[in-house]
Amino acid sequence: MLINDTIGGLLEKYTKETPNSNFITYTNQNIRWSYKDFNERVDAFAKGLLELGVTKDSKVGIWANNVPDWLTVFFASAKIGAWLVTVNTNYKTAELEYLLKNSDIHTLCIIDHYRDSDYVGMIRELIPNAGDMRRIHDENLPFLRNVVLVDGTKRDGILTSDDVMEMGKKVEQWKYDDIRAIITCHDVVNMQYTSGTTGFPKGVMLTHHNIVNNGLATGDAMKYTANDRLLVCVPFFHCFGIVLALCAVLTHGASMVITVDFDPLQVLKDVSSEKCTSLYGVPTMFVNELHHEDFDKYDLSSLRTGIMAGSLCPIETMKQVMEKMYMKEIISVYGLTETSPGMTCSRTYHTMRQRATTVGTEFPDVEVKVFNPETGEECKTNEQGEICCRGYNVMKGYYKNPEATAEAIDKDGWLHSGDLALKDEEGFYHITGRIKDMIIRGGENIYPREIENYIYQMPGVKMIEVVGSPDPKYGEIVVAFVIPLEGTNLTEESVQEYCKGKIARYKIPKYVFFISEYPKTGSGKVMKYKLREMAAQMVEERKKQA
Repeated sequence: MLINDTIGGLLEKYTKETPNSNFITYTNQNIRWSYKDFNERVDAFAKGLLELGVTKDSKVGIWANNVPDWLTVFFASAKIGAWLVTVNTNYKTAELEYLLKNSDIHTLCIIDHYRDSDYVGMIRELIPNAGDMRRIHDENLPFLRNVVLVDGTKRDGILTSDDVMEMGKKVEQWKYDDIRAIITCHDVVNMQYTSGTTGFPKGVMLTHHNIVNNGLATGDAMKYTANDRLLVCVPFFHCFGIVLALCAVLTHGASMVITVDFDPLQVLKDVSSEKCTSLYGVPTMFVNELHHEDFDKYDLSSLRTGIMAGSLCPIETMKQVMEKMYMKEIISVYGLTETSPGMTCSRTYHTMRQRATTVGTEFPDVEVKVFNPETGEECKTNEQGEICCRGYNVMKGYYKNPEATAEAIDKDGWLHSGDLALKDEEGFYHITGRIKDMIIRGGENIYPREIENYIYQMPGVKMIEVVGSPDPKYGEIVVAFVIPLEGTNLTEESVQEYCKGKIARYKIPKYVFFISEYPKTGSGKVMKYKLREMAAQMVEERKKQA
């Protein structure tokens, strides 16, 4: 059953019902906020945003990893009807400039740096004349008014979280109450930018109703109760973190232990010391945890459930997670940012093979169908087509881009995913690839997922990604990028030999390259388009050497 709560309303609900229950823990910073403690911090920050000129439908940006005040900014924005615009932590100056202009951000909350990126330096590069970043007026960025440092060393001319909360003391309570009273669950609360692998990134507008109900359904699928404790090591700037993690916890009155960045050792330590019951990650995260040299030193027996999503879940990895990490009730979730993100998911009672090889069945209150992309007709059982959905989870649209919105959501309300899938006779959905990732070799359609599924089973293969590379004779050829397990001696010939007689000859990789890591998005997804670029270059180099 759908609920009509807002993000702020749910926080206040549990603040009243279970004020002293733990909500947020950061072990490395000795932070333990109860629902009451956190709600008070959020109210103070929200009033500070009002004093800075933020109001309903203003855009508040957050450019940071999972620092404690990431969530403070989100909830504070939500309570006053502002939209939180999430900024990928890997963005550089040109990408940041595009997003600031396109999203109309009024107040940008940042950390001082991340890895090799100087965030403050990039901001100063974009607005060189803004010595004081409290009242910015720059022709290049006409909407930007403030920059706030929410973690890091205090800098001259830049407000901090403490400064904002101190400013909030000037705001009278009636003003805060009045603006909260007009917020509805159908208002936009979050805008996330698609990765932009083709063309410029688009701002996906998500409402309270979208993400609250998606989080509720996700938590229900894992049988969450207020006693559950989720270890969050996925980034909040993506739906995996902000919806499948935060909103699943929030809608069940549960609690979170948060890591600022993914570190497999820190995950193992926190699960053990905090007795976490749930853990999320993309397959590579679980692989890194399972293969960590200190894995056996930590007691993970408190774990029960979690989510493995974001890319293909290898059967062997799923099996090891269920057995060695005690996550007998782990599930997978499929969707995209435009669907808030969950469209389908497996359930705790599905078999291990069903959870590893399918993406489960429809979310409650969501319609899912597979359509023939050429005819528009619904596909038959086990017939491949484009997976689409319709329901409460479909985005409000792309910001300032009605043409792209109309292209993604058809006249009947179906959101077109761009993913290829089929529905089997038991009602389970299988994702078979991206329409754009399909390889056409000599007139034959090849779907990388099928080849990846097979090669994953080869002993010594840790991870596998398959892409197409241009070829003068066949149009495209199949190229595999393999990450081998340590201590194994895989060769191109051994991988090709493993495939012979098992999959069609034209599907066998012409080239196999061994690498140590894949290019990934900030949320951990493999960037196939980067692999295609690498493949073209590496194939050309191989030919020159021949």
